[in-house]
Amino acid sequence: MLYPNIEIDSNSGFCFGVVNAIEKAEQELKESGHLYCLGDIVHNSDEVNRLSEAGLEVIEHEDLPSLKNTKLLFRAHGEPPTVYKQAQNNGISIIDATCPVVLALQKRILKAYTDYPLSQIVIYGKKGHAEVNGLVGQTEGNAIVVENEDDLKDVDFTKPIILFSQTTKSTDGFYALIEKIKTQISDSENFTYYDTICRQVANRMANMRNFAQKHQLIFFVGDRKSSNGKVLYEECAKQNPLGTFFVSSPNDIAEEMCLSIERCASNAGSIGICGATSTPKWQMEAVKNKIKEIVDEAISKR
Repeated sequence: MLYPNIEIDSNSGFCFGVVNAIEKAEQELKESGHLYCLGDIVHNSDEVNRLSEAGLEVIEHEDLPSLKNTKLLFRAHGEPPTVYKQAQNNGISIIDATCPVVLALQKRILKAYTDYPLSQIVIYGKKGHAEVNGLVGQTEGNAIVVENEDDLKDVDFTKPIILFSQTTKSTDGFYALIEKIKTQISDSENFTYYDTICRQVANRMANMRNFAQKHQLIFFVGDRKSSNGKVLYEECAKQNPLGTFFVSSPNDIAEEMCLSIERCASNAGSIGICGATSTPKWQMEAVKNKIKEIVDEAISKR
């Protein structure tokens, strides 16, 4: 049995916005030992638990009215104006870790909503997602969120439309939606669209596609709550439908996965490990170490 090539994707892991939020949290925790965070700082349970042990306490929006005169971290996803106002009214000092890309998008949507009151603001995004809630908040709750073409039933095609996108959506889905709107909107109405997808995230799709094609087995490391993780995992599975596994930790490597690893090692194959923008490097390293243990054990039995 030859030792397989085991590679961690260098393009995987936290995006800038998440890194920035975690660094701000860690700095405050280092200074004071405790900090409230509005919602999970990242859609990754293991990383949330790690920071919780350091003193980061997650609260939800319904907890905000009772929180007073303390510090509160706004995560990278951003928050609507009403939440800023509520926090300030309660004497809360805000540590704002909103991703610069998201912040710029919020400002663009607010400007469009203010400057073009007769236009419908449409946002291509996941309904209820934290970032999308912040974007819709810029329009006093009047923006129309569209997850797919079926949701276009909520749009009035006899009125002008201004389309934006959640920063982590796929470019393919966004441009497919544009073409669909073009076929339905009245000839007399304006349709304006802005590609507001974060390229650091969007480029990962192509990178992930290439990475998945290089390896016999793919272990995608992420949290089930991560919408970005779901999209990237599905792209890996398209490239390698028989050899792609989703795991959240080394403990998720089940028996059938172990057998696949052993077969890959027998053929001197290649194993790739990758993850979402919400996946920490240490988590991918832990999965790599577990795979090495499985290979070493299989080799020792030969």
